[in-house]
Amino acid sequence: MLLKHFFTGKIAHSSYILAGKNTCAVIDPQRDVDIYIREARSMGVDITHILQTHLHADFISGHMDLARATGASIYVAKSARCTFDHISLSEGDTVEIEDMALQVLETPGHTPEHLSYVVVDRSRSDSPAGVFVGDTLFVGDVGRPDLFPDMAQELAGELYHSLHNKLMELPDYVEVYPAHGAGSLCGRAMGAKWTSTIGYERRFNPALQIGDRKEFIRSLTEDMPPAPDHFSRCSDINRHGPALVSDLPVMEELDPKQFLEKMNDPGTVLLDARSYFAYAGQHLKGTWHLDLNGNFPTFAGWVMPLENDILLVADDYKSAQMANTWARRVGVDRIVGYLDGGMANWTAGGLPSSHIEVISAGDLHEMIDENASFILLDVRAPLEFEDSHIEGAVNIQVSDLRTRYGEIDREKPVVVMCSSGNRSSLGASILKQHGFERVMNLAGGMSGYSAAGYVRECRACMNPHGSRFFTTFTEVKKHWDRS
Repeated sequence: MLLKHFFTGKIAHSSYILAGKNTCAVIDPQRDVDIYIREARSMGVDITHILQTHLHADFISGHMDLARATGASIYVAKSARCTFDHISLSEGDTVEIEDMALQVLETPGHTPEHLSYVVVDRSRSDSPAGVFVGDTLFVGDVGRPDLFPDMAQELAGELYHSLHNKLMELPDYVEVYPAHGAGSLCGRAMGAKWTSTIGYERRFNPALQIGDRKEFIRSLTEDMPPAPDHFSRCSDINRHGPALVSDLPVMEELDPKQFLEKMNDPGTVLLDARSYFAYAGQHLKGTWHLDLNGNFPTFAGWVMPLENDILLVADDYKSAQMANTWARRVGVDRIVGYLDGGMANWTAGGLPSSHIEVISAGDLHEMIDENASFILLDVRAPLEFEDSHIEGAVNIQVSDLRTRYGEIDREKPVVVMCSSGNRSSLGASILKQHGFERVMNLAGGMSGYSAAGYVRECRACMNPHGSRFFTTFTEVKKHWDRS
């Protein structure tokens, strides 16, 4: 048994190759599948199995592309009701790969059709060695059950059963291989380690310390992080089988004249993937701004319209290719053109552009001290805002700004802020789309403002991969001391 781990940043997705001497399985593959094919080739094994723990909500899976490229069979829960060719699995089934047996557990809760795979390496023992838990259990967290709002209470109850009556029945030494890590919105606040053990999670996972079932359900159905728009559609895309990457539109390199012509096509939208400083300096009127250095895929899936062709502005062709890859990972498949030469080429041709002002923490503090007339718009999530914010700020989460921009007085200057400057730049671009003229972005966001000593630091901003169970450590220690 040989295990290879792959981690996709930004969406914090973990996938795996589980290999024997000649063959291997890929568990929960990402959409661009060449990494698995190259790795299997270097290991000297053939990809024969593609195992899905569940219908992923936060990304488009690569099961169709990988099956087409390798001829491997796709294994997925029978209850998922998938419409592509696959082998259905239910509780008690076993998948055989050479000397390894993967025993199937049905572990619903994060999603209704969720499976976990308990790995037994018979070349060494008949005892379980590890378990691929998908999004049921994470390092320091558990899967969120609220992605299906009408079923949240029911799924939270099923998750309690899946954890305590199935996964926690495994021996302490069994390794835990989750499908996501720190930074993913598939849980509340995952730890930064990629793997763990059943024993360690049993002892230190805050959610597992909640023994009362009703309290467990309450804790996972109240005050959860907001779920991006694409979470409601990716599962169904994965159920029916995503379009093959080879069938998606080719991103053309367009000179400014060609780009301008396509801009005028009805329904075409613009996306700028440069840094928020570059966007502020010069950008095309009406563009969406998503900083490629930030959580580009999550917010692309969250806010970009799927029914439109998208024209892209980036620093260079390599960055444009990367932006297109990230967009496709979350189902934004219609980037059809890239501005060759970027904004430098555009402005050199005398074509029209726009800009916004970027201000420092000191600038904002001076505006507040002088009682200047402006609106401070904080576009962080509500839990971040509640933890720490600047007095007088208005809180509208950036994704909600698409429909709530009318609540902002457009007659006053607006300073937009988040934790860093990335989300606030997206917020600024949304306001600009709707005719707001005097828009400023706070460089460094809440992190910079608190570092300057003007306000208490936001714990979520300063430690984005830490636990949101802020008071739980003491309770965990008490549990430890009692054990």
